[in-house]
Amino acid sequence: MNRLKGKRALITGGTTGIGLETARRFIAEGARVVITGTNPTTLEAARGELGQDTLVLSSDAASPAEQKTLADSVQRHFGQLDILFVNAGIVQLKPIEQWTEDSFDRSFAVNVKGPFFLIQALLPVFAPKASIVLNGSVNAHIGMPSSSVYAATKAALISFVRTLSGELIARGIRVNAVSPGPISTPLYGKLGFSETDLKQVAASIQGQVPAGRFGTATEVADAVLFFASDESNFSVGSELLLDGGMSAI
Repeated sequence: MNRLKGKRALITGGTTGIGLETARRFIAEGARVVITGTNPTTLEAARGELGQDTLVLSSDAASPAEQKTLADSVQRHFGQLDILFVNAGIVQLKPIEQWTEDSFDRSFAVNVKGPFFLIQALLPVFAPKASIVLNGSVNAHIGMPSSSVYAATKAALISFVRTLSGELIARGIRVNAVSPGPISTPLYGKLGFSETDLKQVAASIQGQVPAGRFGTATEVADAVLFFASDESNFSVGSELLLDGGMSAI
């Protein structure tokens, strides 16, 4: 229960789903944690669940200016940072003809631009041997219809894993990624489908998973915990797919 004892962690998008479960796991393993989100209701609920020792901050993952403000807050709170889990992101699934420039830009701002400038802002804050974990997606590896823009944003993150590893390892900073397949989280309820359509979409996706089920937030959190801990000290520029075999067929 002490795999992260004494470590200081920031989890973006940490109020629900994978982010919240990862915060629970980090705290149970001895870490001090800061989480971010934008929804006042889930921010307050996470604050109540995780306790007063966890700093809960409102931060727009798409805004470079807010990433700098977040980095300053982390530095004031912790002094230095040992772990960054970039989990905040949005999913929009729709055919190419339905995309607008604004929705395209929003997806890239939240999923790519914000994470890049957060890492940049945190460079003076990272402790020696810090670990950065990016939340990618199986969609970066498969040709799922209607996922073109979302998949492109996640492919960009996976590219960061390789390029930033080459750039930051000399500073002792490791960069790795987890790339989940379909995971049972509140995310699917935010896609704008009716309940009937959502069930049909879920059934269709599950049918593409050789393991025959959706994954769980706990299974992803366990993988993030591995990359965050000293157990993965020799893992640099790695991506761990957690997709039930979805990308293997």
